[in-house]
Amino acid sequence: MPPVRNAAKAVIVEGGRLLVTVNRDREGTFYLLPGGGQDEGETLTETLVRECWEEIGIRVEVGDLLFVREYIAAHHEFALSEPNLHQVEFMFACRPVAERDPQRGASPDAWQIGATWLDLDALSRARFYPAALKEPLLRLARGAGGDKSYLGDVN
Repeated sequence: MPPVRNAAKAVIVEGGRLLVTVNRDREGTFYLLPGGGQDEGETLTETLVRECWEEIGIRVEVGDLLFVREYIAAHHEFALSEPNLHQVEFMFACRPVAERDPQRGASPDAWQIGATWLDLDALSRARFYPAALKEPLLRLARGAGGDKSYLGDVN
């Protein structure tokens, strides 16, 4: 049995927009929070700083932990492509260290084609993963805060 994988994700909200990676698969364009897998010997904060630089070309300052999500692929639509993946994602509030437009970083994920600011008004209609995070993100952006931090095994 493969080990459970930890990942860190950045929640960067500014001016009614969410910073996301732009990705493409056979079904079209989809959006993800920037971030990725934790390397051995790395703290989650170090993971997030590295991953944001690699994926969106932006240095970030990591703030508070906002959400925790488990993803057990066998329970979701990608079970055939990732049957043994069990990942725990820690989502932190982040802010860019300096003004810079997001871009496809130097070491993006295989399906990543770019990075952009996504209007929060469009989030509910966007193909964004995990979809279960849409409503908590909107509440957070409105200043209402999340009603819970552990989201469970959701996609």
